[in-house]
Amino acid sequence: MIEILRIEDDLDLAELLKYALAKSEIGVTIATNPLEGLKILNEKNTFDTMIEILLIEDDLDLAELLKYALAKSEIGVTIATNPLEGLNILNEKSTFDALVLDLGLPDMDGLEVCKNVRRTYPSLPIIISSARTETLDKIKGFELGADDYVTKPYEPIELAFRLRSILRRGILVSNDSKTFLVDKQRRIIIKNKEEIEPTKLEFDIFIYLYEKEGIVIPREDILIHLGQSKFQSGLKSIDVAIGRLRQKIGDDPQNPRFIHSVRGIGYKFINA
Repeated sequence: MIEILRIEDDLDLAELLKYALAKSEIGVTIATNPLEGLKILNEKNTFDTMIEILLIEDDLDLAELLKYALAKSEIGVTIATNPLEGLNILNEKSTFDALVLDLGLPDMDGLEVCKNVRRTYPSLPIIISSARTETLDKIKGFELGADDYVTKPYEPIELAFRLRSILRRGILVSNDSKTFLVDKQRRIIIKNKEEIEPTKLEFDIFIYLYEKEGIVIPREDILIHLGQSKFQSGLKSIDVAIGRLRQKIGDDPQNPRFIHSVRGIGYKFINA
């Protein structure tokens, strides 16, 4: 969800824009004069910086406490109390900015979850939140792909700063052999160190394919993931949007190097 501040003295026009932009998942705060606008900006200087995380934590009381506390730091939290539920949520909505993961979970150990998530979503930041204090547990977590490890108990503000510290680095993947990197906070695609500024829709499609590199993604999955309301003519609109994205990133539609069509199914992204 993008949040913008609109400074506009025509209140009717401002309300009309607010209503129209809501359909594109853009929230609007209205100020009818510049002084009011500057005051709002000073009070809330986090427009378009809301972080969304998935928290897999079987202690629901602790999870709800973290959700409440992190909201004050502009961090939205989706809670899953068991790993299978968490993995299902992640597969349905792969646009989370980070995963916060407990280790002592029912049905599946958190380290196994970490391993599975890192394999499927190589660019998703993972913070392990656990009461396990043994050095070997921490080492194993990092070996399996965790980006940080915080030991319980801790203050929620510490977790908030750890999340922002990881995301402030911006680049999700730093493998020099890859053509593309992504700055998720700024919603920028970086190709061979040159920045590309996609539209919101182009970025949403790109990051969805990017995080599932090498996997064939059916058109229907893209449609469901991004919301059918964005595509008035259904699957055909997906092809049009992919065509525009290819053009934006410099991919030859006749002989694509990055976004490959899979006849009768969908698309596969290769970050070659």
